Amino acid sequence: MGAIIIGAAETDVLGRNPGQSVLGLNVEGGLRALADADLEPGQIDGVAGAYSPHGVAHALGISPRWIDSTNVGGCSFLMHVRHAAAAIAAGHATRVLVTHGESGRSRTGAVPRPRDPQSWTGQFEEPYGARPPYTRFTLPALRYLHGVGLDETALAQVVVAQRRWSSRVPRAGRRDLMTVGDVLAAPALAWPFTVPMICMLTDGGGGLVVTASEHATAGQLRRAVKVLGTGEGSDPLLVAQAPDPAGDSAARRAARDAFAEARIGRSEIGHAMVYDAFAHLPLIGLECLGLAPAGGAAEMVAAGETSPGGSLPLNTNGGGLAYTHTGMYGMFAIQESVRQLRHEAAAQVPGVSTSAVLGYGGMFTASSVLVLARD
Repeated sequence: MGAIIIGAAETDVLGRNPGQSVLGLNVEGGLRALADADLEPGQIDGVAGAYSPHGVAHALGISPRWIDSTNVGGCSFLMHVRHAAAAIAAGHATRVLVTHGESGRSRTGAVPRPRDPQSWTGQFEEPYGARPPYTRFTLPALRYLHGVGLDETALAQVVVAQRRWSSRVPRAGRRDLMTVGDVLAAPALAWPFTVPMICMLTDGGGGLVVTASEHATAGQLRRAVKVLGTGEGSDPLLVAQAPDPAGDSAARRAARDAFAEARIGRSEIGHAMVYDAFAHLPLIGLECLGLAPAGGAAEMVAAGETSPGGSLPLNTNGGGLAYTHTGMYGMFAIQESVRQLRHEAAAQVPGVSTSAVLGYGGMFTASSVLVLARD
């Protein structure tokens, strides 16, 4: 019994939405996903989300018999799909609603995140200034660039490539085309990152409905996206303890499991979404997925292989760098893969039938991978 995604939708507004709370964004994302699947809340018996899934269920009038509140940051929603697939296969749920909502820009109804001086990071990183995300991603980025003999130009090329996509997407937050020179000349925030190399900060959300084909109607099956393979993993919470400071061993493990379950080769992937809170992550992610040789992702990007018309379209909505980034981006990466596979994307890749989605979370300490397909 393979899992399928039969509903997928984002909130109406992506960007600045101070009038809607975190709960409201989750509820809107869930309702829109249900409408996309032609379902009512009463037909859902499983809920998942990084923000209070039991609270979202109550607001929607759902009485779930299965709940998943996994929260490891931005890749949580990929894990929710994986966990939902397992729950459906085990008979613990029939249809699972996964929601996301985050007021990352306006902070309306956002859950406070106080410092914890007794935590790993509170003891060994935050006292030295490593608290904002850009202060904890600089070291892995620099180590990667040094290891493969690259400089900031490689990061700028990622931005340029993704702006080629976002310029074609009306909902994207950053649509202006840029040159490598433009990116490098932009204001610096934390070396080696200039502002365009760092993700947006937005409000927004979305939802997914996961089920199995035997629980779906003929109409739902016509637009269904298959979940061929899934994987997940985590590494130590401290950057200094990372097994591979230049890469992501958790992502490599997750990709290995996802492709083994999917039973397809890397060469069969026609589209990819890689979590891109910072411009080096698509490079590392392509290599972790096995879609680029070690140290070879930057050359692919520079050659236009990930841009429109290239052999491996990547982050075709513009990604977190140019489409939207509420703080936990994974939901939007899945949404774009579903749109591409349904042939409903604003910047549609012709003939795409397979997509790999890689999410990062927990400041580069957790990862999850989905391999999706549509006949």
